[in-house]
Parts: sequence; structure tokens; C-alpha cells
Amino acid sequence: MKNSCLFTLLLPLLLSSVHAASLPPRQMETLGRGVIAIKSEPQKIVVSWRVLGSDPAAIAFNLYRSTDGAAPEKLNPAPLTSATHFTDTNFKATAANTYSVRPILAGAEQPPSARSVVATIPANAPARPYFSIPLKTPSGYTPNDTSVGDLDGDGEYEIIVHMTGRARDNSQAGITDEPIFCAYKLDGTLLWSINVGKNIREGAHYTQFLVYDFDGDGRAELICKTADGTVDGTGKIIGDPKADWRTVGDAHAPSRNKTGSTTTPDGKRVASGAGYVLTGPEFLTVFDGRTGAALATADYVPARGDVNAWGDGYGNRVDRFLAGVAYLDGIRPSAVMCRGYYTRTVLAAWDWRDGKLTQRWVFDSDRHGPADNTNSYRGQGNHNLSVADVDGDGRDEIVYGAMCINADGTPRYSTKLGHGDALHVSDLDPTRPGLEVFDIHENPKHPYGIEFRDANTGELIWGKPGGTVPAPDVGRGVAFDIDPRHSGNEIWSILPGLNNARGETISAKKPNSINFAVWWDGDLLRELLNGNTVSKWDWLTETTNPLFTAEGCTSNNGTKSNPALSADLLGDWREEVILRTTDNQELRIFSTTISTEHRLTTLMHDPQYRLAIAWQNVGYNQPPHPSFFIGDGMKPAPRPNLTFVTPSK
Repeated sequence: MKNSCLFTLLLPLLLSSVHAASLPPRQMETLGRGVIAIKSEPQKIVVSWRVLGSDPAAIAFNLYRSTDGAAPEKLNPAPLTSATHFTDTNFKATAANTYSVRPILAGAEQPPSARSVVATIPANAPARPYFSIPLKTPSGYTPNDTSVGDLDGDGEYEIIVHMTGRARDNSQAGITDEPIFCAYKLDGTLLWSINVGKNIREGAHYTQFLVYDFDGDGRAELICKTADGTVDGTGKIIGDPKADWRTVGDAHAPSRNKTGSTTTPDGKRVASGAGYVLTGPEFLTVFDGRTGAALATADYVPARGDVNAWGDGYGNRVDRFLAGVAYLDGIRPSAVMCRGYYTRTVLAAWDWRDGKLTQRWVFDSDRHGPADNTNSYRGQGNHNLSVADVDGDGRDEIVYGAMCINADGTPRYSTKLGHGDALHVSDLDPTRPGLEVFDIHENPKHPYGIEFRDANTGELIWGKPGGTVPAPDVGRGVAFDIDPRHSGNEIWSILPGLNNARGETISAKKPNSINFAVWWDGDLLRELLNGNTVSKWDWLTETTNPLFTAEGCTSNNGTKSNPALSADLLGDWREEVILRTTDNQELRIFSTTISTEHRLTTLMHDPQYRLAIAWQNVGYNQPPHPSFFIGDGMKPAPRPNLTFVTPSK
């Protein structure tokens, strides 16, 4: 009987494993080794490199150092079979030192590939824990959110920087500066600039941009919303260059919500519409990653339509945008452009393939119920989204806050718990099959301020009320593995207490950071990132202890204290942090110099993690999660099922 029960429990997992193995591979960018060298101390250089998704499990490496251009010298007496991280203390500091790696397969060293990258520390270089990217920041602007993609097909990432000037929240009237995107190579070479123009407002909820290789040519594109007057990277203007669709004067419109509104003497609620863009054409444009040239432009869907249909009349809720990349067919990526989350919600999926921009599907909440709060799919979106294959069929679903949309654009489920500010999707509890969602909610009328659910079915696993302590709007919440004594991710928010993945309170104390996280030190637990500081939770003393502070750098988005980007960009599987300098003239990429015993494939070859880097800039930025559990006691990471794209000539 016990064996029969065990077989019954294991059968779904076995079938899922067989099914996963039979799925077609996903198209993925081809990366080089990403070799980096950091001079962390006067006589200490730390070298790190990638394990790729195409590498056999038994791959080993040799590490070489060339001094002042001399013949390379092998540094390891035996093949390196564990961590792809090496500390060199025997170099000549007054000489230039160049490091390279060569793979070893079946005991034989392989020649360096065409995409092999070397890392050089110049002679007499100072010790510093970062790589510098000098910027040409426009006057009055600040480098804000960034994204990455291999724009030129050389196997390494370039960085796309959203330069922001005077910005406005959607609830605020007023003219904004024009959003600008700049593409840089890691050495600071400026590739192109795109000025989106005055008919796109500047602000965290307006200018969502996606960087990804959408057409599978081995080079990434940029996709974003454009308008009359957008200037591409070659100087070509989209639409009418003279059009100005901004609302001028002291116009007021009825407002059904209190944000940004005032009450007139006769009791009516109104809000200023000055500076909003409520008329005029809206476009979606695909830009060439190499040149910034506009490749195709279409009418933007979801369209604005009747401004009042989105929840107010002055332009706040109509222009709440989100965006993401998803493998909706399981093989090739699509762009998903989204509008609205407080009331009406519309998602539109687009394909860029063979030189054509085509619409795949549109989801509209108002096609699935009445245009009021009895509709289960209205008002369920967050200030962010996540993309994951929640049912294991190889195709991605869109986790849109409290609801989930299928790969074909049909609704999957809604928890009806409403809008929230933070969202985490991964194998947060490895004792359960499949993925989980941790979501937070701001409406005190709903039963849960925080909730933990099955990502596939939407079934509530556990939840806790928001209450009135410290506020009914639970504005922050995170899910990271920070305590090895408890299986899975720990959960905490602005509500009291630290919870385990089962919802049990394990401590009255919690970390003082409820923001980002990075894998930074040598263990498998995740560290905390807030502003320019990486910290670690000491589960024994129940204190948050700083590990590293990026001096001379600052974070983005005010009190949200986000990095420009955090991702596994270079070196081994641990994550880099990109921050701007306080003078706004430089980006710095910080990478850990702490040794580790663990080897993992680059996280960028886990599709869910890679897609998370594409949406990290969207709305209220959220940290990335992979499709599998990384943490204390983790199982071996799954092999990615990918096909790698080689750029055409």
C-alpha cells in the first residue's frame, strides 16, 4: 500500500519530467565566457567566468595569465572542475596581466572559441571592485533604469540606459522632459541615442522598454511605445515632427479616484490635466540594436480609446503601462505590451519575425465580464509583472499581479485580491511541486495583505491580512532564502514578523531591507540589496550586516532605492549590480570578489531569469528569480533546454 501511494505521488512528477524532456528547445542568445578580472587588493586579482547552457556537465577549465603580452602561463596545476572563480596573488603588479580560459572536454583542452573573451588588468592599476562605463549624459538628465542585450552579436552584453530628465508620476500634472535611450558597449562606446519625444511623458509608469533578440538573428532589438516626433538612432523622425499633443493650460477633468485630485466647493472631484498626453496617435516601434534605426512601427495596442474607461478622466489610470517578453509558442520570444491595472486591463502580444511586426493576440478584461468591480479580471494588476511557465507545458504565462494570463491570451485565473506593489514568482517552496507566487495587496477591503499561492492554479496556500498595522496598504514584500534552517524562501513585508515558505512566523525580527536581493557571497543563500549596499541577514543574531557599500554611487527611483540593474551579467553565476555615480557621468558594474565552492550555469541561460532581466525596468522594479530553487539544500539545477542562435553575417 505504501509503495502504491508513493507511486501515485511520484507519477505526476515523473510524467512532468518526461514531458519537459520532450519539449522543443527555446531560442536563446549565444554568449561568450564573460571572463572578468577584478583587482580587489594591491596583490590580489579575482578572475571569474561563465558556465554556459551549452556546456556538458563534466566540462572543466584551464586558466591562463599573460604578462605584458608574453606567452600565456597556466595558473592551475589541475583542471578546474568546481567553481569558475579563481584568485591570483602571484602576478606582477607593474605589468599588464591578461587572463583567459580554455575548456577541457574528455580530458583534452579545447582551443579558445571565436567568442572567447580575455580580461586585462593594466600595469599599476589601482585596486577597485568595479568596471567603469563612462557616459555622455545629456544636460539635465540622470541615468536611470538599464537593460542589457547582445546588440551586435559578439557574445557579450551591451547596456541600454534610460536617461530621465524632469519626470512626473501619473497622478501629477505638468510638462516632462523627453525620454531618451542610449546604448553603450561595456567600454563606454556610445552606439546610438533614441529620443522618444515630447508626446511620450517621462515617468516610471510611462516608458517601459524591452531589449531582447525577438527575431532570432543573434542580435537584440529594442521595442517601446513611441509617438509623433520620436527620433530614432539614425536621426529619422517617426510620425509628425511638428505635432504637440500635450494638454496645455489649467484644464481639469472629472476624477473618480482620489490620487492627484482635488474637491471643488460643490463637492466634485477633479484633477488637472495639464501636461498629460490624452490625444494623438500612439505607436509601437522596433529599433535595430546595432544602429538604433526604426525597423517597423505599428499603431500601439492596447489603444488609449476613451480615457474615462480606465478609471478617471484626467490621464492617470489610462497611461499605466507594463511590458514583458514571453515565449508564448514555447520556442521564440514575443513582446507583451500592457495597459491598465487599477480597472480595465489590456495585454497585447506582438511578434517581430522576418522583418514584420504582427499582433499575436489581445486580452481585454472587459471582454470577460462587465466594466465594473464585479469583473474578476479588472483591477488585478500590479505595478509590475512576471513571466513564467507556470504549468510546465513549455509556453510562458503572464503573472499579472493577482491574476494570470495564458500563453494564448485567455484568462487562466484571478484571485480577485486586487492591485499590489511587489511580486515574486519562482520555486519559492521546493517541498511543493511547481512554482509559487508571493504577492502583496493594498486594498484593506480584501482579506489578505500578503498571500502565497500556487502559480499554476491560483490556489491560496497561505495569506495574512493587511490590517491597519502599520498601514492597510502593504507597500513592500519580498521572498528570498536567507535562513538555512528553514526550507525554501523566507517571506517578509512591512507587516510584522519573518515567515517561512509555509507561512509560519519564524521570528518577530526581520531584515531591515525589503527591496532587492543578489547572490553575492560564497554560499547559496541570497543577500540583500538596498540602495548602494549589499547586506546579509545573520539568522543567529537576527541582524542585518553590511557586506559591501558602493562608495560614490547612488540608486534610482527615490525611496525605492533600485539599482540601475542587478543581474548575472559577467563571470560566474553570482549577480552583478549596476549603479550610477553621484555625478551621473558614469555607470559602475560591481561584481563580487568573494570566493565560492558552488558551480551553476549562468543564470542568464535560465529562460525565466533571462526574461526577468528584460522586465526588471518595468514599473516598480523587482528583483529577478530563476525557474528553480537556489538556496540551502537545493537539488542540482536543471539543464536548460535551449537552442543557441548564431548571428548571421
